[in-house]
Amino acid sequence: MAGRYAPRRPTRTTLRAGDVVLPAQASPASPARTSSPRTSSPRTRTWTPPWPLDLGLALGPLRRGPGDPTFRTTPDGSIWRASRTPVGPGTLRVAARGGAIEAEAWGPGAEWLLDRLPALLGADDDPDAFTPHHRILTAALRSRPGLRLTRTGLVMESLIPSILEQKVTTDEAYGSWRVLVRRFGEPAPGPNDRLYVMPEPRTWALIPSWEWHRANVDSKRSATILRAVRVARRLEEAAEMEPARAQQRLELIPGIGPWTSAETVQRSNGAPDAVTVGDYHLPGIVGHALAGRRDADDTEMLDLLTPYAGQRHRATRLILLSGHTPPRRAPRMTPRDITRL
Repeated sequence: MAGRYAPRRPTRTTLRAGDVVLPAQASPASPARTSSPRTSSPRTRTWTPPWPLDLGLALGPLRRGPGDPTFRTTPDGSIWRASRTPVGPGTLRVAARGGAIEAEAWGPGAEWLLDRLPALLGADDDPDAFTPHHRILTAALRSRPGLRLTRTGLVMESLIPSILEQKVTTDEAYGSWRVLVRRFGEPAPGPNDRLYVMPEPRTWALIPSWEWHRANVDSKRSATILRAVRVARRLEEAAEMEPARAQQRLELIPGIGPWTSAETVQRSNGAPDAVTVGDYHLPGIVGHALAGRRDADDTEMLDLLTPYAGQRHRATRLILLSGHTPPRRAPRMTPRDITRL
């Protein structure tokens, strides 16, 4: 069945461009929960980046759909994230005020999150290493001066949702992530009562088979997650490795291939060259934008990205942000619902 569908819904690939639109700054709004044993005075930090910064672009790739229970935006223009750090759960709120970034953090992981705030917002990134060789990339770079690649320093929080996204539709993967985090995670520290911290490795390992089924996760993906959480500590070490070595370590786990490892280290390691191969949409999008070849495969995509060696992930992200995607000419992938089986 051919034809272009209107209005077009974003695919998982185009959503991965990570452009979170923040509300216009208003007077700070207090979240609903104001008194709780989990709520205490936050630790704070103010950091002024010496370059333009767009919070929505920097942190957008960390959001797993609009209903992600670990990621929220609020009407005052803040971004809230709940993370499981090496020292315990923590909640981070960041907001741009003038040229400065104001941050607050709660929970055992508060200090850890604040210490790594600059890296999270792209301080370890070097966009000057990228030179555009195509008009689309030149225009995208000019229109997005605040694009910085995040580095969370946390592997499992990006690896597990990436495994859930293997070979399924966006709605399926994001729905499974929501169900599992809300059911087996824990309320995040701090005053935002809509945030949850993802489960710890032992909790993931104890999820019974029927609960994976209820979350619409097939046995192949759940088995991969179970293998990963059994060696979570060793996998977390990959956050301090060079991205190529980090991918090699992740791919030692059966069920984790180049697609999943690239999706992970792009976030955990801030890897500018970790181009995603094996993706259903990306080769066609890159081929269409750079050469008018919407039927490009991985080999052609990598060939077109050769001039951007060392910065291929940044190049693909700019292409996704440019909006130069080929018109749809095939039906969407049909979502599967194994919960009814």
